[in-house]
Amino acid sequence: MSKQSKRLEALVYHAKPTPGKIKVVPTKKYASQRDLSLAYSPGVAEPCLEIAKDVENVYKYTAKGNLVAVISNGTAVLGLGNIGPEASKPVMEGKGLLFKIFADIDVFDIEVDTEDVEAFIATVKNIAPTFGGINLEDIKAPEAFEIERRLKEELDIPVMHDDQHGTAIISAAALLNALEIAEKNIEEVNIVVSGAGAAAISCTRLYQAFGAKRENIVMLDSKGVIRDDRDNLTSQKAEFATHRRIDTLDEAMKNADVFIGLSQPDIVTPEMLKSMAANPIVFAMANPNPEIQYQLAVDTRDDIIMATGRSDHPNQVNNVLGFPFIFRGALDVRATKINEAMKMAAVKALSDLAKESVPEQVNIAYAETKLIFGRDYIIPKPFDPRLISEVPPAVAKAAMESGVAKEPIEDWGRYKNSLLERLGSDNKLVRMLLGRAKTNAKRVVFAEADQLDVLKAAQIAYDEGIAQPILLGRKETIVELMTEIEFDADVPIIDPKSDEETERKNNYARAYWKKRKRQGVTLYSAEKKMRERNYFAAMMVNEGDADALVTGYSRNYPSVVRPMLELIGMADGVTRVATTNVMMTQRGPMFLSDTSINIDPSAKDMAKIARMTSRVAKMFGIESVTAMISYSNFGSSENPRAEKVREAVAYLHKAYPEMIVDGELQTDFALNAKMLQDIFPFSKLAGRKVNSLIFPNLDAANITYKLLKELNNSESIGPIMMGMRKPVHILQLGASVDEIVNMTAIAVVDAQEREKRQHKHA
Repeated sequence: MSKQSKRLEALVYHAKPTPGKIKVVPTKKYASQRDLSLAYSPGVAEPCLEIAKDVENVYKYTAKGNLVAVISNGTAVLGLGNIGPEASKPVMEGKGLLFKIFADIDVFDIEVDTEDVEAFIATVKNIAPTFGGINLEDIKAPEAFEIERRLKEELDIPVMHDDQHGTAIISAAALLNALEIAEKNIEEVNIVVSGAGAAAISCTRLYQAFGAKRENIVMLDSKGVIRDDRDNLTSQKAEFATHRRIDTLDEAMKNADVFIGLSQPDIVTPEMLKSMAANPIVFAMANPNPEIQYQLAVDTRDDIIMATGRSDHPNQVNNVLGFPFIFRGALDVRATKINEAMKMAAVKALSDLAKESVPEQVNIAYAETKLIFGRDYIIPKPFDPRLISEVPPAVAKAAMESGVAKEPIEDWGRYKNSLLERLGSDNKLVRMLLGRAKTNAKRVVFAEADQLDVLKAAQIAYDEGIAQPILLGRKETIVELMTEIEFDADVPIIDPKSDEETERKNNYARAYWKKRKRQGVTLYSAEKKMRERNYFAAMMVNEGDADALVTGYSRNYPSVVRPMLELIGMADGVTRVATTNVMMTQRGPMFLSDTSINIDPSAKDMAKIARMTSRVAKMFGIESVTAMISYSNFGSSENPRAEKVREAVAYLHKAYPEMIVDGELQTDFALNAKMLQDIFPFSKLAGRKVNSLIFPNLDAANITYKLLKELNNSESIGPIMMGMRKPVHILQLGASVDEIVNMTAIAVVDAQEREKRQHKHA
């Protein structure tokens, strides 16, 4: 895309369809006159009076506790300089958007038309009662130092100048990890800092807090090295003036271990890089053009650990990793300030997070095969979903321990869950599922392990302790792919077509033939089928060489179901298998059945599907509240399709009176508890939250679950096979890595449950 095209795209983005990037959205009902009388006069007087009695009640009755002001005077906007308050507004709105999408913090952007320090401070102090926190932005140095210092002293809410501390926190986390990789001690390394503005000063101070020695630091401004014999230094620059008698960046870089760039593009040359110590750490953070281009730097030194401010290179030092989560933690304990302990806690949380296994969704978001802690991954990515649950708790805990928290957190598990819920990331069911799988990992056959996504899922399952993978497929391909994604675990790799598996193939063929010889299966045909991976994999489970099976990624569903029914068959007492999908919706997990197998189940089939769905829900620790879905409500139609559903319900009520199930019901009545209670108070579902829907045919079930998945972006686990004799689970064609991992956990938990039942009856 040309520069002009990018410019036009940016302008259209900000202008259309509505100018700007943020808006105010009501959080209360406002449809009726009654609603409005509560929202405003006369009802609003009541919270006003409560706040007048005790000003702390403002956090109880207003949005103050989740509202941050992003405030600027436009004197140092990005790399654009002093362009004025109005011109800074797009940036402040953008900051507000980032606060919201990353940490669910509401923002008012405030642009102040003054460069006078006292006037600016007075303005912020006067409006501070509105806000739970103040984020100062794009204010030039040295005024920024005094403004932040005064406001932190004179206000009792968190105040942070992100241009200073955001970059400092993120780069400090990256630096700690880079030093670990380079096997260097922060107390001993020589550091060159190019730039002496607010960000550079704050970065260097924070590095010192982690152990960097002042005598090992050289700072440069536009005039060269800041030496202790220079005249007219600001107090901030004097703080880092060196006794060394050098003048240029070229001289400073000789034998330096670390370069921190917060200055101008293209000022570092290859010769300077070559003069640095072994394993040099270079953070070229001038944006958008760094102090040395990334490719030039890595071509010059193959031992370099490089970071920039750009998203198109590894190791982006991006402030969005910090400020949303730091303010989130500060707001959640009603901190009176953001202090050094809280900033250092954020650094440590970010540093530690980079060393943990990276979720596959992050790899996908950044088009990576696999992100692994190392030279090209020293800091988490901005879209890592774990940031919201890791950084705020660290910050909140530091606020409590340092004595600045007014509302301490007591239940950290509940707090972490509330953080995930803020962003619609309430995957408690998934976390529980994965946690259960880890308690007793089982041997799971991945029948299509020569597919990259399947192998990635197997790797995650292995790394996370969810399962013990057995990899089926072409051995050469699997080994090659494992090398590509750095999956170096010692796990079984089996090629059913290879000569080394001849004996096992023959054993499986004989076992299969003995079972099916009176259904037209010959020994020859059995031997031939054992060369097919799904038949071979099914026999591994049948013969006890594996505990569970996951397949279906590269083949259509019916073609995979067939061998499973032939070889493994249905559980005792089951006359028809079925599937259910677990949908992660805003109202919580929903079980939808049958989504994949039964085209037009009979009344008795529907009843059995409901029973099996109830057992699956129980496996997740959920009591099934089941609605049998139709286009009619409780006998409103005499059509045979509706009658079928009524028959299924009647059978369940008689045979299993303990089941919470009813119908036939239209979907809106099933899901709208008030409607159901008002119109059908006699229903067994009245006053309950329905979490399972049993559909009258495959059309309805399959269409519904895919609509939910695509339109509401609901995560789906499934289709989960129900009624099989062994733990066999079949993926949808082209399932994502996350879906395969979840299905693997399902297979493991399924195997665990069956093992428990066997021990119980033994």
